[in-house]
Amino acid sequence: MNAITIRTLQALKDKQQKFAMVTAYDATFAQLAADAGIETLLVGDSLGNVVQGQDSTIPVTLEEMVYHTRAVARGNARAERPALILTDLPFMTYGDVATGVASARAVMQAGAHMVKVEGDDWLVPLVKSLAQQGVPVCAHLGLTPQSVNKMGGYRVQGRDEAHAEAMINHSRALAEAGADIILLECVPSELANRITAAVTVPVVGIGAGAGTDAQVLVCYDLLGLNTGHIPKFVKNYMSGGRTVPEALRAYADEVREGSFPAPEHSFSA
Repeated sequence: MNAITIRTLQALKDKQQKFAMVTAYDATFAQLAADAGIETLLVGDSLGNVVQGQDSTIPVTLEEMVYHTRAVARGNARAERPALILTDLPFMTYGDVATGVASARAVMQAGAHMVKVEGDDWLVPLVKSLAQQGVPVCAHLGLTPQSVNKMGGYRVQGRDEAHAEAMINHSRALAEAGADIILLECVPSELANRITAAVTVPVVGIGAGAGTDAQVLVCYDLLGLNTGHIPKFVKNYMSGGRTVPEALRAYADEVREGSFPAPEHSFSA
């Protein structure tokens, strides 16, 4: 079967068919997820939390993202239908266009098919430059973990109308600049629905309700490998005695059906 590409994802959006994304940090999880039919693998800087034991994503380095991208790319290449791989550019590695382009080059040459950056329309010049140079971009809005210190903690974003309108405008600006995916984290479901309707590119949600074009979960979360606080938007797919491949397939199936996330996994304004 042909590998998943940005054209595949755009066609799914156009046909109003949902797709699934999961984080992967190594070759084994990458192949298992792709073989379970999950369309997109995120090499997330969340590895700082779940792999390294950090209290945020901020300590993660570009070199570490390159290392994990290479591992994921190797495992994904062995899958029956390889997924699309997107990699986070970590904290302070894309503050200006030249630095962002250099960071994108590093992870793309390691095997990523797309880069993910956190921020709003200040990213427009970088997104335009990357798009001009053939680099697909996922723009991450809402709760942006790299800005946790500025935000004062992990909080739902866009609950008042002024911030909601601003996020809609930022999403449009980034899509118009060339972003291929918009990712929304911890925003009210109604706002996520408005953004999904406002842009032509696929919108991925995490803690953003069931109305987006796709969902993403951290692989450790959906497999019940949690310690400490479990976020509201998480569901354990290992319950009921499933194997890991069965859990990954169940997650993907529920995303495509629209049954995950349920209202109890979502936020209101």
